[in-house]
Amino acid sequence: MEFSFSQKFKEIPSHKQGIDRLIEIASIIKAEPEVRLEGKQFIDSLLQAMIDKDASDLDFGGVGAAGKVWMRIYGKKSPYQEFGYCDHETSTGLICSILTDKVVNAIIENQSTDFSYTLINGNEQTRFRACAYLDLDYLAVNFRKINPQPIHIDFLGFAHSIVRKLDLDFEKKGLILVTGITGSGKSTTLDAIINMNNNKNQSHITIIGKPIEFFHKSEQSIVRHREVGSDTKSFKDGTIESLRQDPDIIVIGEMRDPETIMTALEITDSGHKVFSTLHTGSATESVHRIVAECPVDEQQRVRMRLADVLSVVICQKLVPSLDGKRVLAKEVLSVTPNVSAAIVNNNISEIYQMITEGKEYGMVTMEQDLMRLYVSKIIDSKVAISYANNKKRMLDLLNFFKNKMA
Repeated sequence: MEFSFSQKFKEIPSHKQGIDRLIEIASIIKAEPEVRLEGKQFIDSLLQAMIDKDASDLDFGGVGAAGKVWMRIYGKKSPYQEFGYCDHETSTGLICSILTDKVVNAIIENQSTDFSYTLINGNEQTRFRACAYLDLDYLAVNFRKINPQPIHIDFLGFAHSIVRKLDLDFEKKGLILVTGITGSGKSTTLDAIINMNNNKNQSHITIIGKPIEFFHKSEQSIVRHREVGSDTKSFKDGTIESLRQDPDIIVIGEMRDPETIMTALEITDSGHKVFSTLHTGSATESVHRIVAECPVDEQQRVRMRLADVLSVVICQKLVPSLDGKRVLAKEVLSVTPNVSAAIVNNNISEIYQMITEGKEYGMVTMEQDLMRLYVSKIIDSKVAISYANNKKRMLDLLNFFKNKMA
């Protein structure tokens, strides 16, 4: 693909590479509005194609992309030749055409940064969460589409007892964690929970994110959105600052570091309802992760505090369904007195069995939920085994069902 700025890049001295070359390319794009518009229009066309194809993610630029546009559709990421070939330097220029000076400076300083982007098509607006980063000295970007509307809480299939614990009207305080790997739908679940509280309760909700993804319009609740890097310095700072803003619910986009984790525990212990996310694969792993992030001599104190404040852990995966799409599979832990005792006494391995036997409290293991999807003929047995956390337990459940049906 040829763009008007491609020739200008050839004038950059060859000894300028990496960050120095990125600075030169960004300067060329910034200096000419028509050049910037040309690049922006191309990126917008890629994002519109992403929407049309119902893709969740789009990757572009950098050496790894091999000059192609890649999209993830229903879990599978593939290149799309219809967009043609784009060399690494031109890709860098195209990406720079949609970046603000602040974002460019963040890349120069940190070699990677997160930002949000809005595609405007007539009266329709679609938001994207994006990450721009260096790939062997060239700029690359990933875009993730943000749902235009939050889904209804009922769509997630939680037991009524769990939905009550997520509801400020029923439980005024407590820490609720939504966990899973990147791309497992954590933000979608969190937005559904926020939306339920926003439309049901008269309260103050503060959301701290990097970047802010879905904007919740204030309904019954007043909703504040604070973006890390723009409105507050860090997740930790934003969380501490929120205590002086009269919140009822505090949403911490991600507990990325020990300082944020400890701050979250402290403000929950002070009587607030806190929602956050972790990149963990199971409920028990989430408990282990929080404790392990702290110094050894502090871990018993952390276990005691976590046992007091933890309310619900939702661990989720998006698994391939028989119709070629993806479906939500989840593990849900509701913290009962027995679960709290297991956390305090460092008997975390016992929690899995408590979840297995905790149906009356709305609990379900990942294996039990995968089994539900299999029995309902939504997924096949291969998928159930592949996505299970405990494969032996999954095989036992499948064999029991098959013997029962024989």
